[in-house]
Amino acid sequence: MVKEMSNKPEFTVVIPARMASTRLPGKMLADLNGQPLICHTVARANESGAQKIVVATDHQDIADALVNSDCEVLLTDPSHPSGSDRLAEVADRLKFDQQHIVVNVQGDEPMIPPRLIDEVAAALASSSSANTVMATAAKVIDSDDALADPNTVKVVVNRHGSALYFSRSTIPYARGERTCDALHHVGIYAYRAHFLNTFTQLEPSSLETCESLEQLRVLDHGYAIQVYQFDYPAGFGIDTQADLDKARAALQGT
Repeated sequence: MVKEMSNKPEFTVVIPARMASTRLPGKMLADLNGQPLICHTVARANESGAQKIVVATDHQDIADALVNSDCEVLLTDPSHPSGSDRLAEVADRLKFDQQHIVVNVQGDEPMIPPRLIDEVAAALASSSSANTVMATAAKVIDSDDALADPNTVKVVVNRHGSALYFSRSTIPYARGERTCDALHHVGIYAYRAHFLNTFTQLEPSSLETCESLEQLRVLDHGYAIQVYQFDYPAGFGIDTQADLDKARAALQGT
C-alpha cells in the first residue's frame, strides 16, 4: 500500500526479522493475542507515514506468517551478522535512490508508536549537514535504576542535537548535583540509503566492540547521527517471556 503524505519526507520502513533468538526462541512467530508477534510490528509500521513496509527475513516460516499482512517480504542472506547488513541488502535489491530515507524498525517492537517512526525520518530529512547520515531517538531518563542499568543505553548530544557518544555506563556522570538530563537511547534508526552499504564496509571500532554498540562505529569513522528527543511512551521490545506476557496484557487493554 502506498500512502499519501503532505510536507513530510518520503521513506521506507525496513523490518529485519530473523528466526534465531537466544532468550526467546522463535519470538517473531510467538503468539501475541492471536497473531504472530511480527504481524503486530508490521501493523504499527503501517500506521506510520511510510510509503512502503518491507520485512527482511532469513526464514520462510516468517515470510509465510506475513502472507496476509500489508507489507513486502524479502528473504535475505541468513549469514548476515547484523540487521544493518540485512538492510543494506534490501536497499541494494530494491535500488533505492541514494538519498532515500530508510527507517529500521526492529521486528520485536510490536508496541512502537507510529508517530516515532515518522519523527525519526523527519529528523534525518531536516538535517542540513551532509555528514549526518543517520538519525535516532532518545528520551530523558527519569529513574536512578534506569540510569545505572547497562541494558539502558545512554546517549550524550551536542547543542545541535548530534550524538557525541553512546554508552551502557552512566553518562553524563554528575559529579555533584545533576544539572543536565541523561538520555535513554531508543533503538530506532533512519538512514540515507547510500550510507547503508558504506556502513557495512566500515571497519568495526574498538569502542563498538568494548560497549557492544554498533552505532559507535558510525561516530568513530567521523559521521554524524542526529538524535530526536521525545517525551511520550516509547513502547518496549520483546526479549523475554516476561516481555511477551507484558505485551499481551497491554494489547488486551487497548
